Amino acid sequence: MKRDFSEVIKNLKSTISSYDWYCDFKKVLNNVEKYKFELNIINTLVGSSNIEKDFSNMIFRYPETLNAIPILLAVRHNKNLVPVLDENVKIFDFEKQVQSLEEYCRFMRETGLFYVLENKKIKNVMDYVTGIEVGMDSNARKNRTGTAMENKVESYLIRVPNIIFHKEMNKDGIKKEFNIDIDELLEGNSFKANKRFDFVVKTENTLYLIETNFYSSSGSKLNETARSFKMLGQELKFAQGIKFIWITDGVGWLTAKSILHETYEALEHLYTIHDLDSNILNKILI
Repeated sequence: MKRDFSEVIKNLKSTISSYDWYCDFKKVLNNVEKYKFELNIINTLVGSSNIEKDFSNMIFRYPETLNAIPILLAVRHNKNLVPVLDENVKIFDFEKQVQSLEEYCRFMRETGLFYVLENKKIKNVMDYVTGIEVGMDSNARKNRTGTAMENKVESYLIRVPNIIFHKEMNKDGIKKEFNIDIDELLEGNSFKANKRFDFVVKTENTLYLIETNFYSSSGSKLNETARSFKMLGQELKFAQGIKFIWITDGVGWLTAKSILHETYEALEHLYTIHDLDSNILNKILI
């Protein structure tokens, strides 16, 4: 018998973030190290009294310093091509010197880089770029949240005896690994999407397809996810020998309680971290 939905809502976690969630300093410092030579040369422009001349001489002598210009603006484009809307769209190439020195000087002046360098608004370019990389790494926190939830679930799966589980497996991988054709088990209702599941667990009699996520804030993604997994659960409901498990958490669901409640009632297996702590996986999978 399912517990009351109010119990699900009451036990939602506010965070799943460990200490290393906030910043991946190893990645940050590795990214800065890639431009160490160029950044130290650019650092000579700090406080320059004739910055356009000094910049032009720098590019003439060390053209590779162009590679580090985009990161000064927190820009990371493929092949260091930076588009700018001037009279027309102009593509600045910082991989190799294509534009004239005058054009690169204009770019530096118009973007404000010359201003902050010559007026010592930046004291040390290496430190400045380290700060930029820390800021850009914050964009990766969403991915780290997803990874943290997967790691959390995996830590509980490891404790369940006599099961085989795989991370990130689609139906083609399932067929190859377990010789189970999901489409055939759906008896004509082909499971069209070759979806990749976070975990696939094989017990003696059942194949479990598991999805995980965590939402610490609100957004349209929650409604979309809940509806998608409700449909997925219904699609797999009559597939003999296959069960779908959704493990989710996060106080973001407090803003989407109705759709979560609807999905909770429709799915046989919808659990939270609180359920994992109560050894729900052992009860289901053994």
